Amino acid sequence: MSTPKTGVYPCYENQFQIDTAASGSTAAMKDIADCESFSVSFDNGVEEWTPFNTEGWTRRLMTAKSITISVTAKRNVGDAGNDAVAGLAFKNGRDAERTVQWTFPDGTTVKFTSAVINVTNAGSGDSTAVAPLEFEIMSNGKPEVTPAA
Repeated sequence: MSTPKTGVYPCYENQFQIDTAASGSTAAMKDIADCESFSVSFDNGVEEWTPFNTEGWTRRLMTAKSITISVTAKRNVGDAGNDAVAGLAFKNGRDAERTVQWTFPDGTTVKFTSAVINVTNAGSGDSTAVAPLEFEIMSNGKPEVTPAA
């Protein structure tokens, strides 16, 4: 994205980058090619209690958060970002973690350090279909949100 945007925008202006070297270096961050759709799920932990002085009304405090971004893409062999995701399909433990960045059309970025990459499909489908790449980016600690300049 060259110029930050305002107003409404099409979803395709969101972009995702992944650390292709697993080094945490921003120089190794590459776009993930051929992403088609994504959905975001916020899992919020909320504590509730009902003290006597609220006359039966519940009080609440948000005490925990996590984010899961589910992505559908096409498998694009030779694209550094796409290869980095697909290469995690058979990894486990800390080896399945990568730094991922979500870039919004307005220039805001959300950087997930050591996100768990849960690959759920790496090429299966109908014989005449284009091979899919489906995965989840699961937050692993607090992300770094950088507002647009």
